[in-house]
Amino acid sequence: MSANYEVRGAIAVITLDNPPVNGLGFATRKAAAEGIERAEADPAVKAVVITGAGKAFSGGADIREFGSPKAMAEPNLLSLIAVVENCSKPVVAAVHTVCMGGGLELALGCHYRVAAPGAKIALPEVKLGLLPGAGGTQRLPRALGVEPALNMIVSGEPVNSEMLAQVPGQQLFQKIVEGDLLEGAIAYANEVADKRPLPKVRELKARHANPEAFFQFARNMVGGMSRNFPAPLRCLEAVAASVNMKFDEGMKAEREGFAALMMTPESKALRHAFFAERAASKIGDVPDSTPQREIRRVGVIGAGTMGGGISMNFLNAGIPVTILETKQEALDRGVATIKKNYEAQVKKGKLKEDKYQQRMALLSTTLDYAALGDADLIIEAVFEEIGVKEAVFKQLDAVAKPGAILASNTSTLDVDKIASFTKRPQDVVGMHFFSPANVMKLLEVVRGKATAKDVLATVMAIGKKIKKTAVVSGVCDGFIGNRMIEQYSRQAGFLLDEGCSPQQVDKAVEKFGFAMGPFRMGDLAGNDIGWAIRKRRYVEKPGMKYSASADRLCELGRYGQKTGAGWYDYVPGKRDAIPSPVVEEMLAKHRAAIGIQTRQISDEEIVQRLVFALVNEAAHLLEEGIAQRASDVDMVYLTGYGFPLWRGGPMCYADTVGLFNVVQAMKRFAKNPNDDGSFWQPAPLLARLVAEGKSFND
Repeated sequence: MSANYEVRGAIAVITLDNPPVNGLGFATRKAAAEGIERAEADPAVKAVVITGAGKAFSGGADIREFGSPKAMAEPNLLSLIAVVENCSKPVVAAVHTVCMGGGLELALGCHYRVAAPGAKIALPEVKLGLLPGAGGTQRLPRALGVEPALNMIVSGEPVNSEMLAQVPGQQLFQKIVEGDLLEGAIAYANEVADKRPLPKVRELKARHANPEAFFQFARNMVGGMSRNFPAPLRCLEAVAASVNMKFDEGMKAEREGFAALMMTPESKALRHAFFAERAASKIGDVPDSTPQREIRRVGVIGAGTMGGGISMNFLNAGIPVTILETKQEALDRGVATIKKNYEAQVKKGKLKEDKYQQRMALLSTTLDYAALGDADLIIEAVFEEIGVKEAVFKQLDAVAKPGAILASNTSTLDVDKIASFTKRPQDVVGMHFFSPANVMKLLEVVRGKATAKDVLATVMAIGKKIKKTAVVSGVCDGFIGNRMIEQYSRQAGFLLDEGCSPQQVDKAVEKFGFAMGPFRMGDLAGNDIGWAIRKRRYVEKPGMKYSASADRLCELGRYGQKTGAGWYDYVPGKRDAIPSPVVEEMLAKHRAAIGIQTRQISDEEIVQRLVFALVNEAAHLLEEGIAQRASDVDMVYLTGYGFPLWRGGPMCYADTVGLFNVVQAMKRFAKNPNDDGSFWQPAPLLARLVAEGKSFND
């Protein structure tokens, strides 16, 4: 976890060596600075090459040190760059594979830079709600040009090294080295060993033909695209400083911008999400060393919307898929939909024709369960009814090979009960994809009481391979996401009873930042689905109170977009939600029937009741061990339910508001005569955290 030093002829080679991406942690920074000093002191050394071991030059800051004193311990990154830049001998950065964040800032501090083709070059700090804080906003515009540098810094997206080398007038890369990069870098270092003065990026001019007009245009563009995120505009102003100020003044402006952004709730939320995504892949009692089962072929049962979307994930990852259906017509429809989805991507230029053909070649279909006998993983995506699941899993138990993983895509049903339909409950797991399954990032991995550890490890790894954010849930009705959304939906119903319109609730929640309010979401998903769940609840949980408004809606046949009418009216061929006089009349009659005196309800109360309902139910899930950690809950809601990213998820948001304040609001809601006051009793975990002055993040 440091850096290696060797001398090859007249060239000292410093190799950053801190797996997996040579993060610039304290030990690595210290060893690199010592390497420069060692080269300075050796009269036989004429020049220095800095490169990275393994599969990266450097991915930037070491995330293991984020927020700790080590991150700024001397030599910090700025100090290391100063040591490199002030070296009396030429320093050449040999850039390959990954050069991002602080890694690129270090390379920009070198006198020369050579790169392997295909290296991913980026300053991605904006994705954490920050700006590059070690000279990136000042040196990259000087080396690459103002406009391409601004695009890279504001987007945070990586660009291939050879593309950057083609930018007119660029001085980012002096050479693209085909073949052995280190040999090429050493040869280049020998070429420039005696050249003086040593070039420094800081001494270049960041030029633009018409900077005032360009930055005004850019402010309008960036401001419009980043309304809820302050970092992109701050990045822009820092880049503008590279044009309008001397280098040292620009560096001061950059540091001030960085410090200001570090304190914003948006940056804290984005950093929380960054770490939460990494934490979600860790399972307390399943170590990283757990052996995994090999997944070479996948079976999917059901060629409907979910089955087709699930299949596409595996086809995209190059894994052969066999889809099973009971009727040929259903198979044909499913395959036609998959083709249509891929063809739309080809038409938009997002997928090349040959890739499309390769993916379709991996797809096979069958009407016979026996054809799934060689599958390593079989996922059912059939109707959400326990009797249907039982028939499927008994068939699978009969035909699947030993060691095959049998997964259910159920969104609410008992995975332990499903596992009991087989003689191999250790091989059964829940894999709850979200619709559309080929687009949505979330995968809830449901761990049954008998699910084997190697099955869990395998499914988490395959989730990563198909580019999903996999989050583990225990077994309960609705798992993490749907169990919480039920309380959110109940509160939305009570708000209608008390005088809100569907559009008022939706607008308040969408203004808060949700992608879609509860009633627009109901119309999109199908209100009949919620109706079926409530009917089951009325039998299973007779004490739980619901608003009957959604039942009255469904009795009118208003199931949502698919019937052209739900909480809103819809024009054929369009998705615009039009407020409905029919719904208004239905709600008025419903309120009169239950004798409720309506009142004015603020947007603040709407948002708090809906979001704090999520928070309180999540606290129960954590107490029960259904969710491993609060940040897992946040990942479920950020990647599966449209919770605003800049708020970090419901638990992060509750921490930001303050758990004491959350509980005070809940006490007010408990006094509402229409509501189910018992729900607003704080979950034991929430009450305990408030008593101890702690947060969910603690």
